[in-house]
Amino acid sequence: MTAPLVLGFETSCDETGIGLVRRQTLLSDALATSSPAHERFGGVVPEIASRAHLEAMVPTVHRALSDAGVTLRDVDAIAVTAGPGLTGALLVGVAAAKAYALALDVPLYGVNHLAAHVAVDELEHGRLAEPSIAMLVSGGHSSLLLVPDLAQDVQELGRTIDDAAGEAFDKVARVLGLPFPGGPHVDRAATEGDPRSIAFPRGLTGPRDAVYDFSFSGLKTAVARWVEARERAGEPVPVADVSAAFQEAVVDVLTAKAVRACRDHGLDHLVIGGGVAANSRLRALAQERCDAAGIVLRVPSRRLCTDNGAMVAALGSRLVEAGVAPSAVDLGADSSLPIEVVSR
Repeated sequence: MTAPLVLGFETSCDETGIGLVRRQTLLSDALATSSPAHERFGGVVPEIASRAHLEAMVPTVHRALSDAGVTLRDVDAIAVTAGPGLTGALLVGVAAAKAYALALDVPLYGVNHLAAHVAVDELEHGRLAEPSIAMLVSGGHSSLLLVPDLAQDVQELGRTIDDAAGEAFDKVARVLGLPFPGGPHVDRAATEGDPRSIAFPRGLTGPRDAVYDFSFSGLKTAVARWVEARERAGEPVPVADVSAAFQEAVVDVLTAKAVRACRDHGLDHLVIGGGVAANSRLRALAQERCDAAGIVLRVPSRRLCTDNGAMVAALGSRLVEAGVAPSAVDLGADSSLPIEVVSR
């Protein structure tokens, strides 16, 4: 019997992603982005993102179907990001997914955006070892998770208490005069810098601090003050060195806490997902520390780290396979959907 074909919709932020997955095989992953429209504002403008999703939705669905060589009649189930994310953007995706599901008379699954970032790794590396530790790092989220069962049981161990890692990258990039989104530009600049040149702080790493929580607001402020002091003194700002030292402070904390979570829970598998997982230094340091600790590290390819429809379809496929009940017809969007709610 042929495995069900799942069509996934992702519209949690500024990417309109449509993916088609059959079990753990990715058939297509079409993407439209409104990122250039947000660049002059230095961050995502929700109203612009929502309008862009409306314009891109149908053409992106058609492109995904064409790339996969299938038609809408071949689709067996639909999955859509129901949260967390920007409310207006989420609503566009949920409304579109519901319309397609009703028209095709197929089940609809509203899924958690964060859990989908874990599920996408299965498209490249096969079934996730369960339980595993997962670390999600993006513009809006920095979380450590215990994953006993990806389809039904994901538990939060820690999260950011202020700026997420990706948000800190964007804000530091702005301070350094680098374009938005800041992560890739800081990463490139850091390759020419010395990560030991400036001693930036490591947030929440003291003996009395929360073991698995993250804080990058203080680090961001420290970078801004360091740069401002150089500018007041009339001295040039060494962008490459600042980028490298800042980046090292972020990935040092992220990888140390992820490895500690694995050790504390007696687990030897770690998966890292989210847009910041594309960062070259994070990938290198995570591999180095996991190798030293005897931990198997899984990180999706860079194209699957950022928001995409493939990850939503991948989680939807897991839900279908596990026999999880589909969502009701009145499925809504929840901008603060907790990670423990894998589907709703």
